[in-house]
Amino acid sequence: MANEKTLSGLYPFLDKDKSSNPDLLNSVRKKAEDSVKAKQVFFQNNADKIIQAAQIIAKCYQQDGHMFAMGNGGSSCDAAHITTEFMHPVTTGRKALGATNLSADIATMTAVANDVGNEHVFVRQLICLARKNDVLIGFSTSGNSTNLIQAFAQAKEMGMYTIGFSGQTGGEMAKCGSVDLCLTVETDSIHRVQESHLTTYHILWDLVHSIL
Repeated sequence: MANEKTLSGLYPFLDKDKSSNPDLLNSVRKKAEDSVKAKQVFFQNNADKIIQAAQIIAKCYQQDGHMFAMGNGGSSCDAAHITTEFMHPVTTGRKALGATNLSADIATMTAVANDVGNEHVFVRQLICLARKNDVLIGFSTSGNSTNLIQAFAQAKEMGMYTIGFSGQTGGEMAKCGSVDLCLTVETDSIHRVQESHLTTYHILWDLVHSIL
């Protein structure tokens, strides 16, 4: 009983009917509408680029290549997600395709960051693991992550294909010249950018398998 009173004191809205919380309900509806709108605008503006990205990835695999993905913070989770989708297809009959999340090796990343600087954490891994005609995908909600920009430059030197996922105006990723295709979600909301990125690479996964 005491626990119930304590919980009620901390979270009084839990005891109320949802109709008494119009602000919360409106917030849910508004965020859902914003998320849908952000995706609609993005896909209207980038449908051709998404198809091109799928063709690039498919070509990589047709040449016996490998996919690499990278990102910082929440975007590192996108790098983990897309590589898992390709390595462990959830749809029966789809082929497992080689992919590596460069954000996963904590020991290597912290060693490189400590010894030579954070801007090299992905570059050093590419030099050791990647080769010509592989594909590198990078996620950054601002498009300004220095370690991604450096890795894209290294990838182009190595003859790799490069695809960027960004937000806002695309940042340095959109204008650095080392990214073959930059898919930019033009909104200042990090959440809306990430939600659109997730939907995009699910679509990419399906398109790549359809092409193959």
